[in-house]
Amino acid sequence: MHRSLRRLTAALLAAPLALAGCSGGGSGHGTPAPSRATVDNRPVRAGGTLTVALAADPDALDPTTSTTLVGREIFASVCQKLYDIDAGSHLVPQLAAALPTMSADGRTATIRLRAGIRFNDGTPFDAAAVKKSLDRDRTWSKSARQADLAAVSQVTVVDPHTVRLALSRPFTPLTAQLADRAGMVMSPAALDRLGANFGTAPVCVGPFAFASRTSGSEIVVRKSPYYYDRSAVKLDRIVYRIIVDPNVRAANLRSGDVQAADNLATTSVGGLMSDSAVRVVAGGGLGYENIEINIGNAHGSTSKPGPVNTPLGRSPQLRQAFELALDRDAINKAVFSGLYQPDCSPLPMDSPYRTKTVCTPHDIAKAKALVTASGARTPVPVTLTVPDDAVDTRLAQVIQSMEKPAGFAVQVRPIDFATELAQGAAGNFDVLLDAWSGRIDPDGDLSGLVTTGGAINYSGVSDPGVDGPIRQASAVTGTGQRAALYAKAIARLAELRGLIYLYHAQLYLGLSKSVAGVAYYADGIPRFATAGYAAAGR
Repeated sequence: MHRSLRRLTAALLAAPLALAGCSGGGSGHGTPAPSRATVDNRPVRAGGTLTVALAADPDALDPTTSTTLVGREIFASVCQKLYDIDAGSHLVPQLAAALPTMSADGRTATIRLRAGIRFNDGTPFDAAAVKKSLDRDRTWSKSARQADLAAVSQVTVVDPHTVRLALSRPFTPLTAQLADRAGMVMSPAALDRLGANFGTAPVCVGPFAFASRTSGSEIVVRKSPYYYDRSAVKLDRIVYRIIVDPNVRAANLRSGDVQAADNLATTSVGGLMSDSAVRVVAGGGLGYENIEINIGNAHGSTSKPGPVNTPLGRSPQLRQAFELALDRDAINKAVFSGLYQPDCSPLPMDSPYRTKTVCTPHDIAKAKALVTASGARTPVPVTLTVPDDAVDTRLAQVIQSMEKPAGFAVQVRPIDFATELAQGAAGNFDVLLDAWSGRIDPDGDLSGLVTTGGAINYSGVSDPGVDGPIRQASAVTGTGQRAALYAKAIARLAELRGLIYLYHAQLYLGLSKSVAGVAYYADGIPRFATAGYAAAGR
């Protein structure tokens, strides 16, 4: 989740990430490419309810513990951050008044805050609130933000509108981390009242305030009377409806039962684009899908790694064979209509920190030879745990069929998304199909996911050849230096094969043409702060 900060910011502003393009210039099945409009500036009228179909039920709506993309979609409405990204993927202030000021040695960051802001419970937003949230993120044993803020050793209130962060080491990704959940500021009053249950009724600064949640069904947010820019907020409320099946999401969008639908299946894109009442826009491209093989998560992802007694967990040779049996291009065509980007790196295709990547080729003959040489009894049993939605199940079935000729017997185990995350963290799996929504700074795609003891390091990778370069890269500012260090870490990951990266997912958002004012950026998170129904005649 994953970098003196003035220089970092200059580097990011000079080399922003654009929205990623589609693999191969479109579909092998003739599916057209949707538009990449990132901001819809048509005038909107005040009032109304927007119903948004989400692809999964988020985990707890607590910025400190949340690990899901769908959770970030809700937070975009109810929990603003110190920083954000804009349409060009530049880091920009949100609750902060300016980008951080760094000391000459890169070990102190001073952040000025906006004045006159209130949380959605009416209490004041100030430096003390920022400190309380950051300290909770840094120190709570259940926090998933510890890796994000590992370099922060102390947070000090300088005055009501200034905080100072002392760093144990120079940490170039800091601003990027504070542009995600680590930068979300929670109401101290709500934290005191709810404690570990904050996620049941989150209170932050946002255009909308949390209203209710029905597990597995819907989350409702209402326009906040305390939001500092409430005149720009037109909707009365948003209903986020959980619709796991992508075909049902698309059907509900067509019928008008929902007016927005996230994470559209690529098989639905072409048909929806031909519907005169619907438009489809592309976003995302920062994230990736990967297969996580449990090679060291014996006691939980944050515990000391230990041996895992499964064929793939024990044998690097079998893991190599498993990857050789995969055909990334065929997966893209068979499952995603050629609209994704096959790849074997966690870094986005257009990242300025990416170096030339050579992927393990599809080679069944070599895979079979390695299985034979390993001495393992065939077929080698593999249990592949996947989210129980139609797309991931289809992907798992394709993987299953590709692995069979190499000598693997893959059993597909679909479970609900929340359970999959819990079992991943606990190490209760053999092989896991997982995705990461991606970050604009490479540290956000590596630290905590592949570094020792990381909360989301489900595979249990623990290797100095991974940890060392990633840590070094976070302390330097030059793009070339950082790219070289990340290349070392990714090369070592490729040797270990605790994670096998498959592709970068282009995300598709479906919208009723009557809906305007939606912002959709490279992070794949729809922003509805200025959304509403188009004014008459627009």
